[in-house]
Amino acid sequence: MITVNCRDIPSIKSPLAVYTSDQLGAVPALKLHEFVLAPIEDEEIDPANVITAIKMFLASIGCERHFAVIQKNDTISVVSLDGYKIESPTQGKTDQFFSCIHCGHVTQFETVHNNHMKIHYL
Repeated sequence: MITVNCRDIPSIKSPLAVYTSDQLGAVPALKLHEFVLAPIEDEEIDPANVITAIKMFLASIGCERHFAVIQKNDTISVVSLDGYKIESPTQGKTDQFFSCIHCGHVTQFETVHNNHMKIHYL
């Protein structure tokens, strides 16, 4: 399991977790200031791939030059280099995600989650 510390980027923690987990094929678990990536199968997650995915995400939103991605053991931290703060979007979306306990499917919509859960009990 890899822990990604997002203390300097709280407003994009959830989208970063979703993007990173999609790139790696891992299951994200959100915490207060971080998220954890767990492998779907018994394979280990390569920290270098996590760092690459985080850098790609930061580049996609135009913030790669403001942040450093640092690894220490199984923890990867995204650290602001110049005090840059990413503004949180004011779209009214919640920071809540629903995760399937059976397969790890993640969605931010409760109705999609409920419909997904039904397929496990057919």
